[in-house]
Parts: sequence; structure tokens; C-alpha cells
Amino acid sequence: MRETENCGARYAALVCLERFRRDGTWSGAGIDSIIKKYRLERRDAALTARLCLGVLQNSSLCDYYIDCYSSAKLEPKLRDILRLGVYQLLFMDKIPDRAAVSESVALCKSVGYARAAGLANAVLRRIAENKLKLPELPGKGSAEYLSIKYSHPRWLAEYLIESKGYEFAEAFLKANNLPGELTIQVNRLRVSSADYIRALERAEIAHREFQELPGCIELPGGNAAELPGFEEGLFYVQDRAARLAVEIAEPRPGMAVLDACSCPGGKSFAAAIAMENKGSILARDIHEKKLNLVVQGARRLGIDIISTACGDAREPYEKLKGCFDLVIGDVPCSGFGVIGKKPEIRYKDRESLRGLPGIQKDIISNLADFVKPGGTLLYSTCTVFEEENEKVVTEFLKNRDDFQLVPFSVNGRECNGMYTFWPNVDGTDGFFAAKLIRKR
Repeated sequence: MRETENCGARYAALVCLERFRRDGTWSGAGIDSIIKKYRLERRDAALTARLCLGVLQNSSLCDYYIDCYSSAKLEPKLRDILRLGVYQLLFMDKIPDRAAVSESVALCKSVGYARAAGLANAVLRRIAENKLKLPELPGKGSAEYLSIKYSHPRWLAEYLIESKGYEFAEAFLKANNLPGELTIQVNRLRVSSADYIRALERAEIAHREFQELPGCIELPGGNAAELPGFEEGLFYVQDRAARLAVEIAEPRPGMAVLDACSCPGGKSFAAAIAMENKGSILARDIHEKKLNLVVQGARRLGIDIISTACGDAREPYEKLKGCFDLVIGDVPCSGFGVIGKKPEIRYKDRESLRGLPGIQKDIISNLADFVKPGGTLLYSTCTVFEEENEKVVTEFLKNRDDFQLVPFSVNGRECNGMYTFWPNVDGTDGFFAAKLIRKR
């Protein structure tokens, strides 16, 4: 793609989409990289992020309407330009239709697609003219309809309809496409929740605190590093479901804790704060380079009970057997609970996910040996698939009669030791947590 001297938000978004399509670049990292590369001002940076994420969230729907008004075979870059235009027309009320069309035409010309400018103009103008009477989506009431309307893979819509019913499936897919919120956890080692909320109020930053989870605050998106107290370590970023999972595990001052798949460290930080920075936490991860994120985060937050070590959670390690009061196993998973934050996850190849339960079973079986008698094992994922969640835990319990599930409550609901958080039910990421105790 040709560089331009004055890079605007739409051009930057097009670069992001091309990188994702060509290289599989993660949306968050790709957007941040492009914003830095082109030194975008805050307003353009925000628009770039909104456009890129919006297209990734709605590409099937955009494609459906593009194909309704064009029978031409479209090159990938031209389709990306049209998707950007359609997204602005259908989802961004503050952008006038004429601007969405004209800017898309100008984008065609600026990246060497002048020959397609007429086509882009015609397609987008027709969609703009028919916004209130667009063609109906096919298969209303079916998985095909949900797949197109919410731009999720058809197999996922089918899976959810079969397991949870049509209305639930639609609510889940719809929730994944809502504007992303930013959830932070106040570092109560350094500041009280009340004092930090006052800092947000002074800065006139909209926020919402969850009373049932002190120090958990939701904000309307944005860059966490620009919030009051970031450099001073007054908070860290973590979804409410992940924080609740740690609360379910009940870390206490003086405990010996293992966070076996730690990076980027959120659960280690949550445990350390709950432990009042007293005791010890060993944060391990298979990726040695990523452990630096844990080290840096702990230093920023003023936490000194966390040590790090590289290690594969599937591999036995005699020195760690029976050493920990609490073992946290937030295992590698398909990630289909966090589509709302990482829309590109929906494009994962289903076949590539089939081996995950085997890895997860190996991990939970190995981590069980590190738990002291009477200690707790927390198994968690950021997905909603039963094959990676309940079935893994159930099979583990068949083979380990020295462990049992421990009932707990979530938001006033009693659970049998396992709970799946759903975006459309709990207002969190999709997440799973199981609490087990070692009897002997």
C-alpha cells in the first residue's frame, strides 16, 4: 500500500484492515501500531480505531449489502474500502452520507484505485439512498440470518442455537458487536476506591462503579494510559469476569499462590491486592518474553510479592508439587468469550480449535499436583464452549477423586462450583471459572 504524506483516519483504518487480512495481525496491536506510525491526533486515532473495529465486527453484513448492489468481482483492497464506506453509512450517524461516499471515493484514488472510483461511488450512493429500505437478509429465524446480521461464523451461530436457543444466541452475538467498554481495577494498595473515583470526577471522566465488586470501574472506552494515576500505579486493566474469578478463588494474605499461565498478569495482580501484598505469588508462563509484562506491571503497581519463571504448565515439576495454597490455571483457549474486545477471533478456523481440550486437560491434570492438601485449584478460560469448560473439568474429576468442586455465588446466584459468564447475561467478557479443592 502506498504511503501518503498526510495520513487520515480512513487511510489508517484501511492499512489496519489490510494488515489483518494479509498477516493476521491482531486488531488491538495493529491499530496501536498504525496510530503511532502515522502520529495521529487523538480525534483521528479514535476514528481509525472505530472504523477498523467496526468493519471487523460487521464485515459479513457490509459484504451482503455491497454484493446486493454490485455484481463485479472486487479486489480485496477495494472491498475493504467499500466496507469502510458501508460501515460509516449504516453505523455512524454523525458522519453525513455524502462525506462517507466522497471520502471513500477519494480513498480509492489515493491508493491507486482511481479506475474503481466510479464503482465505489455508485455502490455507496445506492446503499445511502436505500438506507431505510435495504434488502432483507436471507433465512430470517435461522443461523444463516444471525451469521450475516452480526457477522459471526455460521457454525458458531448453529452451535449457540443448539446449546442455548435462538433468542439467547442472537443476544450473545449482538452483545459482541456493542461498543467496547474499558474496565479497570483500583489498586487498593495505593489508593481507596472512593479517592480514585473522586479523581475521575475531577477529570470529568464518565464512569460506573460496580458496588458488588469494590474498586471495579467501567469507563466508555479510551486509552488506559491517559487516565489519572496510570503512571502512579493506581489501577490496572482487567475485565470484571476475570476479577470475579480471582475473588471466587479467595486468595488471602500469607498464601503461597501459583499463577500458572500468567501473562499479561491481571490475575496475579488481583490476587496480590486481595492478599494485601503479603505472601508469595509465582507467575509462570511458557513465553519468557511476555513475563516482562508481569514484571513491569507489578513494579508500576508497587507489588513486590510476585516472582516470575518460564515454564510449560503441562510439564511436571517436582520442586513445585504440593507447594501452593492456591493454583490459578487460566488456560490457553479459543478466546470466543472476548470477541467483543478482539473481533478478529470470530474469523479463527474452527479446525484449529479442536486440539485445545486435549491441551487443557493436560494442564489441569498437571497443575493439580502443585496444590497442597486442602488447597484450591481455579480453572478458567475466556471462552464459552462447553468442550473447553465443563467437559474438561468433569473429565478431570473422573480421574482425580482427591479433588471436588466447591460451590460459590456470583452476583447473588448460587453455583455448583462452575460458572460461565456471558456478555448478554452478566455484562462481562465471556468467561468460565471452576473452583476445586484438594481433599487429601
